[in-house]
Amino acid sequence: MLAERAADGDAASFETLARRHGPLMRAYARRLTRSHDEADDVVQEALVTAWKDIGTLQDGAAVKAWMMRIVGHRAIDAGRRRKSHDNLDDQADPADRKPTPEQAAVASSARVALNHALARLPEEQRRCWVLKEFGGQSYDEIAEALGISAASVRGRLARARTMLVKEMEEWR
Repeated sequence: MLAERAADGDAASFETLARRHGPLMRAYARRLTRSHDEADDVVQEALVTAWKDIGTLQDGAAVKAWMMRIVGHRAIDAGRRRKSHDNLDDQADPADRKPTPEQAAVASSARVALNHALARLPEEQRRCWVLKEFGGQSYDEIAEALGISAASVRGRLARARTMLVKEMEEWR
């Protein structure tokens, strides 16, 4: 209903959609760009694109996946503009709640291990993995976003998962 109203030009309905899906969009953009500032820019660009194109959305129930796809596209565009590959360890994730010291230590250790493992993945495998695991996108959506076939996505994800299992085994 909100998507239909927004498509008719109702700014308040679109604002509700943006508030509802904005935190997930930002978290997804943060994982793709590895930068808080760049993630904010990506989400802003995605929201502008979504506002302009919401009239083309055929299934209002799919607005969340549609907005996440836009974020994925904008993050890929930002990655193409930015040629450097920053290390995930250089930037800390803000905590939403206060964990116990033990929980914080375990989470930090897991995050560091995952960041190291992800950094060792080839770029195309890392993008597929992030789009799938953090973005919740289907193989077809990932294929469309990256301009490759769904079979290539499956292969890249299989190789990425195999490598991540091996890399994370030491952490366990």
